[in-house]
Amino acid sequence: MTVNVFFAARASLWNIYRPALTRAFAKAGLDASLSDDPSDPRSVDYLIHAPNGPVTDFTAFTRAKAVLSLWAGVEDVVGNPTLVQPLCRMVDPGLREGMVEWVTGHVLRHHLGMDAHIVNPERAWNRKTPPLARDRNVTILGLGALGAACAETLARMNFRVTGWRRSPKALASSIVCLSGEGGLKKALSSAEILVLLLPLTARTSNLMDANRFALLPEGAIVINPGRGDLIVDEALLEALNSGRILHATLDVFRTEPLPADHPFWCHPRVTVTPHIAAETRPDSAARVIAENIRRGENGLPFLHVVDRTAGY
Repeated sequence: MTVNVFFAARASLWNIYRPALTRAFAKAGLDASLSDDPSDPRSVDYLIHAPNGPVTDFTAFTRAKAVLSLWAGVEDVVGNPTLVQPLCRMVDPGLREGMVEWVTGHVLRHHLGMDAHIVNPERAWNRKTPPLARDRNVTILGLGALGAACAETLARMNFRVTGWRRSPKALASSIVCLSGEGGLKKALSSAEILVLLLPLTARTSNLMDANRFALLPEGAIVINPGRGDLIVDEALLEALNSGRILHATLDVFRTEPLPADHPFWCHPRVTVTPHIAAETRPDSAARVIAENIRRGENGLPFLHVVDRTAGY
C-alpha cells in the first residue's frame, strides 16, 4: 500500500529535499508518494514539517500517523493545540557532527587565543602561552544529543568538561554532570568557556540573565549555538562592557537575520555567525525521516518523539 507523505516545509527546500527523500524511501523499501501540495489533506499519512512552512493548522490531517520535523528545535510547534499526532524532532548524525565541529572550533579559538595572532595590526610579538586543555574549564549547558556529543569530544581532547541539564544524566566518567538549580550555579561558577546548547522552553527562556552572568569567572567566554532566547541581550552586553565576559560568539538570535542596527554587530568583543553551527543536511535528514516512516508502517515506536510536557 502506498504511503502518502506531504513535504510541509518552505517551497525553496522542495527541490533540495525531494531527491534525497526519494532515495532514502527507496533504500528503506517504502512505497511512498511524496508531494509538496496534497490534493486532499485527509489522505496524508505523514507530514515532513518545518515551522516556517505552509502548515500551522493540523486539523485536516485526520489520517496522519506522525509529524516529522526537519528541525531539531520544536518550540515553535510543540504547543500547537491542533497537533494531536506524535511529533518527532530531527536528530540527525550530520547535524550532530556539524555542531561538534563548530563548537570545537570556537572553543579552540578562544582557548588558544587565536584572535591575537590572526588580527595583529601592531605586529606585536605576543608570546603569551595558552594553558593546556587539561587546565581549561569548559561548561556545556544542555546534554541532549548535541550537547552530549560536544561534551564527549571536548573531554577526549582533555578539556575539563562540566555538563548541566535540569534532570540528572550520566556521561563518560571524565565529564562532571550536574543538574538542578544548585548544579547550575556550580556549573557556571567554573565556566571559563560556556557553551549553550539547551532547548528553548518556558524554563530556559532568558536563562542567562544578569544574575547568572555574574556567576561566571571574570573574563569568561560565552558561546551560543543553541537558541537566541536563552540569553538576555542587554545583560550580555552589560557583562561584556564591564569585562565580566571577555568575548561572546553567537550563532543564534532572538530575531533572525540579526537586524543591521543590533549592537552585537559592532561590539568589538562579539562574533556573529549566521545560524550555521548545525545545518540539517538533506541526505542524512532524509534517512532519519525514512526510518521513522518505516517504523510507523511496521508498528514500531517512532524515534525522537517529543515530550509535550518537557517541550522537547
